[in-house]
Amino acid sequence: MKKSLFMAAIATMMAMTGCTGGEIFTPDDPLNNDHNELRAISLTRAEEELVNSNNEFAFNLFRIAGPRNPAARDGSPEKSVILSPISITYALGMLNNGATGETQKEINTVLGFGNTGADGINAFCRKMLTEAPTLDKLTKVMIANTIYMNKGYELKKAFVDKAKTYYDAEPETRDFADGKTLDVINKWGSDHTEKMIEKVLSKDEFDPTAVSYLLNAIYFKGAWAEKFDKSNTKDETFKGYAKEKKVPMMHQEHEFGYGETDDCQALCLPYGNKAYRMTILLPKEGKTVYDVAQTLNGDTWQRLQWMGENAIVDVKLPRFESQTNIGLEEVMSALGMPKAFTSAAEFSEFCNVPTFIGIMKQVAKIKLNEEGTEAAAITVIGMRETAVGPSEPLKRVTFHATRPFLYVISEQSTGAIFFIGQYMGD
Repeated sequence: MKKSLFMAAIATMMAMTGCTGGEIFTPDDPLNNDHNELRAISLTRAEEELVNSNNEFAFNLFRIAGPRNPAARDGSPEKSVILSPISITYALGMLNNGATGETQKEINTVLGFGNTGADGINAFCRKMLTEAPTLDKLTKVMIANTIYMNKGYELKKAFVDKAKTYYDAEPETRDFADGKTLDVINKWGSDHTEKMIEKVLSKDEFDPTAVSYLLNAIYFKGAWAEKFDKSNTKDETFKGYAKEKKVPMMHQEHEFGYGETDDCQALCLPYGNKAYRMTILLPKEGKTVYDVAQTLNGDTWQRLQWMGENAIVDVKLPRFESQTNIGLEEVMSALGMPKAFTSAAEFSEFCNVPTFIGIMKQVAKIKLNEEGTEAAAITVIGMRETAVGPSEPLKRVTFHATRPFLYVISEQSTGAIFFIGQYMGD
């Protein structure tokens, strides 16, 4: 069997029981792979374990913020969701350099860096920040961080040094009551996501008395290695859980990485030189996205990346666009770091006054069409002052995503998850 570099120990998992997007790529984009050699990020064994643990966080996050248990539905339709776990890792990793005691332990554990702590998060974030954008000439990856500080407060020098060294974050002091800072924050978000996300905070969310706002932005734009022919896109029925609707369904037949578990079909659609890819997990008949999400964790994802077969796949995939705007305070507390959101938070190494997280949210968006995928996310944390080679022919399979599915955008050499979401047909 011809192996693909896309899945891993499928056998282990088998044992476990929108609207249309606009143009993503312009005619000026160099959409070919000439002189676009596949590159990889080199990791030590310890770093591989950290990535695996951080991916565990990604799936834990998605299970809480993503698909709902069908048995617990309240009758309202389930919506599409797009999240960027790695964006949360950057924002929290940067802030974690100001944390101490139990607060830092909780953040380390939730992000999957329990043994290596803040230094491990810093090193991981630095490596991805510097190397991820260089892997594929046809895939644009941008990672940016910044800190806005309110007038009258001062960051600790050691914190500033780490923010600059590991995150390229240049703190800026402003008067939050000047009537302009909210616009400055939103413009920064728009500038660092190619205008995909134009509002990070609303007027109601922005607090002019806050101590600071820490932000991370992630932007991804990838051209499919095998594009869909627009002439093959037809309106077809998408069977959502609540209702059926017509969606523009893209269609092609090509050789792709493919595998199956007891719960789903798994398809890999690579971008550019295959340094990045989208893995689509389509629940089998009788299964739901919730069922599939329950089988995923860091270990199964790691194995899923390195085992599988190439097959001639008849692919149908909706052209879609979706956006998520989600508060993360309750989600992150439930994952195991409640102290950071209370007056008992320990951020003594952050600035010159006691602080806690007053707001934590993420805005994320994805556009997917025949040419490729564009996705972006911004995570913001607002700090408040504390009151006191084949041997046989390839098999042929059908992969028609005409019902709700999960998707993951990841970097192939590390398996690091940049975006994870579900499309429900809304």
